Amino acid sequence: MIKFDKFILDNGLKVIVHKDESTPIVAFNVLYNVGARDEKPEKTGFAHLFEHLMFGGSVNIPRFDKPLEKVGGENNAFTNNDITNYYLTLPKQNLETAFWLESDRMLSLAFSPKSLEVQKNVVVEEFKQSYLNQPYGDVWLLLKPLAYKVHPYQWPTIGKNIAHIENAVMKDVKDFYNKFYNPNNAILTIAGNVELKEIKILAKKWFGPIENKNSFVRNLPEEPTQENARELTVERDVPFDSIIKAYHICSRTDKAFYAVDLLSDILSSGQSSRLYKELYKKQQLFSDINAYISGDIDKGLMIIEGKLIKGIPMEKAENAIINELNKICSVLIDDEELQKVKNKVESNLIFAELSILNKAMTLSYFELLGDASQINEETNEYLRVTKEQIIEQAKTVFKPSNCSTLHYLAKNRD
Repeated sequence: MIKFDKFILDNGLKVIVHKDESTPIVAFNVLYNVGARDEKPEKTGFAHLFEHLMFGGSVNIPRFDKPLEKVGGENNAFTNNDITNYYLTLPKQNLETAFWLESDRMLSLAFSPKSLEVQKNVVVEEFKQSYLNQPYGDVWLLLKPLAYKVHPYQWPTIGKNIAHIENAVMKDVKDFYNKFYNPNNAILTIAGNVELKEIKILAKKWFGPIENKNSFVRNLPEEPTQENARELTVERDVPFDSIIKAYHICSRTDKAFYAVDLLSDILSSGQSSRLYKELYKKQQLFSDINAYISGDIDKGLMIIEGKLIKGIPMEKAENAIINELNKICSVLIDDEELQKVKNKVESNLIFAELSILNKAMTLSYFELLGDASQINEETNEYLRVTKEQIIEQAKTVFKPSNCSTLHYLAKNRD
């Protein structure tokens, strides 16, 4: 069980403190409640651009990394559809350096024209390398708008169009910062051999004086139920044909989430999983095949994707996938198969708790979802899932009308 304390500053900043006496390292995690879903359709990629800009220097600290490295610290960040998360680790005796650094860039970024141009160029280059010039790189640029027609999950974190970042101006980024980078839109979690009393003093000292620039109310359009199957076929200069099938699933906070997650594991977690055994090993239709969920806070996707063995017809490969999905929709799985995936999930969750940084990140995330204490119920939620719930979710998810399919064909080089 992970024990923690929680308090809220007058400016709305939520602070979570987890004491762990086993490590001399402290993890310092700041989660901002903003992701790609909060962008305007005509100005996408800003959450990710901002992740980069936050390392470009604040008013009082020109280079974020330099003072952190001097005290033996490391840092990084990530952005997804729902959140932007900044994290660092450093020796306990240098903890106040983390408060100084993170509070200063929450208070006021430098917003220099040079920093904006540098980071824009970095993101544009990342867009080109990862999404435009890499084999299969544009899959999400094609699949997301196929699966989503209303909800802003219809574009990836990098953005829907490289021009949105290229054309970003100072006013755009300042508006984004003032709207989302506020104490009442953030969750700070500190994990390590620390004392609650000390953290309260430091939090009030460094974060307490920061005023809220804005408060926003998220009002996103809900994606309507998909009524008809969708398909898109493209040709690209890639070595093998690929198929990607996207099925709409429930949100991260839905009670059905755990059954859906285990369903994806039954299909594709390890060499005893169904898709691996039947389609990779036995029928030898695919060189690689996987099933996984997006895990988004709003209604997400279950993705089934595979690269076909050369010479295998697309229709044959797709029918084989559908056949496996029909099996799991029509026959209850046995106890042993369900227990096997539960055991794997349980061991993964236990292993994750060994990392002080993982604990800090997860506490922040569950607090965003509604309650940090849910971290201690996560394993039980998976263990409570029944065979009946698995087949119920399979029937709900794997309806043909609920699927968007991308046929990604290799160009004929003959």
